[in-house]
Amino acid sequence: MTMQDRWAGGDDYERYVGRWSRPVADLFLDWLAVPADRHWVDVGCGTGALTETILNRSEPAAVIGVDPASEFVAHVSTTHTDDRARFAVGSASALPIEDGWAHAVVAGLVLNFIPDLPAALDEMVRVAAPGALIGGYVWDYAGPMQLIRRFWDAAIELDPAAFSQDDGVRFPICAPEPLRQAFETAGLEEVVVRAIEVPTVFRDFDDYWTPFLSGVGPAPGYAVALDERSRGRLRERLRDTLPAEADGSVHLVARAWAIRGRTPGRHR
Repeated sequence: MTMQDRWAGGDDYERYVGRWSRPVADLFLDWLAVPADRHWVDVGCGTGALTETILNRSEPAAVIGVDPASEFVAHVSTTHTDDRARFAVGSASALPIEDGWAHAVVAGLVLNFIPDLPAALDEMVRVAAPGALIGGYVWDYAGPMQLIRRFWDAAIELDPAAFSQDDGVRFPICAPEPLRQAFETAGLEEVVVRAIEVPTVFRDFDDYWTPFLSGVGPAPGYAVALDERSRGRLRERLRDTLPAEADGSVHLVARAWAIRGRTPGRHR
């Protein structure tokens, strides 16, 4: 079974991984430590988790969020009304932003989905000022991004052919050395990679399972493409293998790899 990832439906994405990206964004921005009153670009802004965190924590002068999905841009434009933020439909490889405008260019949970990452990194460098920070983070799909890792482990156990759809297999960029190499090849300096881990607590099994029925993202896309019997087997396998507390809640961990580097030139 081969699928094309579907990225539409802001509320569905929020229930799937958007809600868990927010605590990662908090820690990521603390690590970047960009001064106040700077210009930011949020590449692949999605439903606005990272943009919202920038607005709340980093005291920006302005933030431009760009995403290729018009439905996401429509969603974020209605849920974020801060005058410092604006949003546009656009590709990571052709950002609708002038040269050298940004002091920080960031991409949350998007680097692995960009079709031409070298071109996108070149574009991020183009819109960044000399000495600006460029950074991002991706889920550690092959490691303890457990809500997705548990899904694929169960799916592959039931159907070994699912291996080719596994995010950990499809996205080798989501590891420290490939990320570092991509940033250094783009000419960035002072490149650093670190792990960020956050808890993901589901109130019960349905809170974990239901977002996989939206079809938004690779794993949910796989789930909804299954026939009803196969999807039921996968659901029950997950119910049997996920760690459940006495109150029925499910406590997992999500790990992301974060990266940052500077554009050449005087630091600003």
